[in-house]
Amino acid sequence: MRSYLSILLSLLGLSTSCLGKDPLAPFLNAPALETQRLFKDQRYPNVVVTIQGTVLAVWGNDGVVVRRSEDGGKTWGSAISVSKKGYHGGGTTVDTTSGDVLIFVEERQPPAPLKIYRSQDDGKSWQIQKTKIEKDHNGNIPSMHMNEHGITLRHGRYRGRLIRPSRYYGPKGGEAEWPLQYTNAIYSDDGGRSWKTSKPFPENGTGEAALIELADGRIYYNSRVHWSKRPRNKRRREAWSDDGGVTWKKWKIIDALPDGDQGRTYGCMGGLTRLPSKDRDILIFSNLDTDAQHRERVTVWASFDGGNTWPIKRLIDAGRSGYSSLAVGRPNTPSAGWIYLHYEHDPFKGAHISRFNLAWILGGQKTRNGAVPSSLIEVVK
Repeated sequence: MRSYLSILLSLLGLSTSCLGKDPLAPFLNAPALETQRLFKDQRYPNVVVTIQGTVLAVWGNDGVVVRRSEDGGKTWGSAISVSKKGYHGGGTTVDTTSGDVLIFVEERQPPAPLKIYRSQDDGKSWQIQKTKIEKDHNGNIPSMHMNEHGITLRHGRYRGRLIRPSRYYGPKGGEAEWPLQYTNAIYSDDGGRSWKTSKPFPENGTGEAALIELADGRIYYNSRVHWSKRPRNKRRREAWSDDGGVTWKKWKIIDALPDGDQGRTYGCMGGLTRLPSKDRDILIFSNLDTDAQHRERVTVWASFDGGNTWPIKRLIDAGRSGYSSLAVGRPNTPSAGWIYLHYEHDPFKGAHISRFNLAWILGGQKTRNGAVPSSLIEVVK
């Protein structure tokens, strides 16, 4: 009988001879899930993995802090202060060209003044940098809060560009201005010192988004919606960019993915990441999977075709949970083979972090959105 690993490798068009060469191979070890508590209060998670393989968990709405793990998430150092005051604005970005890491901190609940902090020592220390962010084509200044991490583009003419989700809150923010709000992105071609703002996502009432780059160089954008008058507003939104994140096209509703707890018309920040394969777009998404009127049951979904279908999901935590962020390990570091989920556990009371692998997700529940490959079905029985 073929081994568990050899079947999975065969599914992905690989062989056991490529173990140590293909970055997907470490994600196909025996199924594993581990969870531990990282923070005891506050809100707003991001998680990223530096080019050295250090896992950074970013957190806080009354000052922003980071905890570091140099052993792939087994153990964590003490909290390191980034900013003693302010809101974590999401969008934490690893510049894979320089190795620097950027954290975005807003002075208060946005719209609010912004400061960007840079680390040049793998997240051990942080310094404020001078930053210029251009207004969007409507003349609006983007707000940062509260989005999934940013990325460095890897392909084509935009290779090396930094891009992260952002949003327009309206003049004052708040529910009365939801019809004015829209999600967008900021991007930088000089290592994060100056930024331009993309065209708006083509639907108002959106915000708190996530993005990844696909193997063909397009950018896939996945957004929350919180305006109850929008159609099917309990489902996520998506669009694509083929110009490096300047414009977003062909937006549509993602029927397969819930936008937070389904018992009320109010979305929730979700996580999104892509496994490190050269030409296979395996995406992982996180959000809440419940019909309750409160936030609970944080869950992950997997797509094997770049977000066209989401055929399998698996529950991470059946308890109260909220905002979430995802990242994957770097090849040839202690983080290799792990997927990391940093999420609010019982919102306003702290955060947990889980690490798991692709093999563990494959033991989850079919969604009937697309077909799970027959070779995968054989493995997970």
